[in-house]
Amino acid sequence: MNMQSQASHSLSFRAGLLALPLAFVALPMYVNLPHFYATQFAVPLASLGAVLLFSRLADALIDPLLGRFSDALYAKSTAHVVGVATAYAVGLLLSFIALFFPPSFDEPFAYVMWVAVCVTVCHLTFSGLSILHQAWASRLGGGASQQSRVLAWREGAGLVGVVAASALPVMAGWLPTTFFLGVMLFLGLFLWSLVVNQARTLSGSDANTHVSGGADKDNYLPLRQISFRKLLIVFLLNGIASAVPASLVMFFVEDQIQASANMSPLFLGAYFLAGTLSLPLWLKFVRMFGLPKTWLYGMALAIVSFAGVGLLGPGDEMAFLAVCIASGIALGADLVVPTALLNRVIDTLGHRGRAEGLYLGWWNLASKLNLALAAGICLPLLSYWGYTPGTQTPEGLSALSLAYGVLPCVLKLLALATLYVFWIQQPALQPAIRRD
Repeated sequence: MNMQSQASHSLSFRAGLLALPLAFVALPMYVNLPHFYATQFAVPLASLGAVLLFSRLADALIDPLLGRFSDALYAKSTAHVVGVATAYAVGLLLSFIALFFPPSFDEPFAYVMWVAVCVTVCHLTFSGLSILHQAWASRLGGGASQQSRVLAWREGAGLVGVVAASALPVMAGWLPTTFFLGVMLFLGLFLWSLVVNQARTLSGSDANTHVSGGADKDNYLPLRQISFRKLLIVFLLNGIASAVPASLVMFFVEDQIQASANMSPLFLGAYFLAGTLSLPLWLKFVRMFGLPKTWLYGMALAIVSFAGVGLLGPGDEMAFLAVCIASGIALGADLVVPTALLNRVIDTLGHRGRAEGLYLGWWNLASKLNLALAAGICLPLLSYWGYTPGTQTPEGLSALSLAYGVLPCVLKLLALATLYVFWIQQPALQPAIRRD
């Protein structure tokens, strides 16, 4: 490994570490928060669900505006970027503390209102800091290998954050968990602030080469670009295909596999660990085959690894563990390639240094819609097909197998075909389209 490569990995690690606490925050909002308030304060699940849904919807819709704000900050100075990022981090940590260490109220409704305010602040500060962090990587430019390396370190740190967030609250409780979050959040922010001030890209060209007039004022600029729309279609199809099994995995483990309680965390841990360890392999594939073909191979592996999961039944714990490992390896391609392709689109269109945040705002909106669309597709289908959680009737288990094993493969095949047509069979990158 030469010195330039060593420097690239060192910089990528320092820049990417912030993704660990950001991913660490995301998981408890979905998994731990409803259970915490329902069991500790007798808050109705229906009320919590409505609050979380409304907050996430508002968060998703505001992402393009947060992206435009990010572009404006980068157009001013790195000092503005770091200052606002620090404010976001403080708001994020304080809202997290408020959620898991609430004051005492007499009525459950008061807890609902407390959650509504605090979780909205948590979501918005999380999104704002995430977009600022992601935009920095886009502004680096460079080739596919460089972009993939930077993203691999960032996504790898995010996977470690997910694993930590799933284990630490159970093993140590919320006070050590919150302390760990605070330490990692400001350590990650500090290391990122050291590299965000670098004026030159990893490829050796000036970081401001493509800057032209600061932040773009057209909020819909990304959606006017053919290449971005084509990439977004693939991203949505692939994202929904991945979100469907993520929404149903606990039902499948409990009712179809009927796994013991101590096996359930092992399945998720193996999945994310395999994804983390596979990142160097996918980086090598990017250097050998390029970004689109690497993503295609990752989709193909996901389909192959998942093709027979619907045939599994009670006691097939080891077989399901193998599925988790294989599909986790395929996850590595999803972590490295899509955002690297997005950065290539931004760079090729000449919008680097001007509209990265705007692109990432729409990109994050689509990412958050994946989970909502997955739930909107699979949960009504499961109910229509006769599945009820906790029951193990032949009709219900057949429905669960179809939704968990077959539907994701069909969606992933559609994503694979769309990727092949839009990005491999013919060039997807087109000149920028401006509004007159």
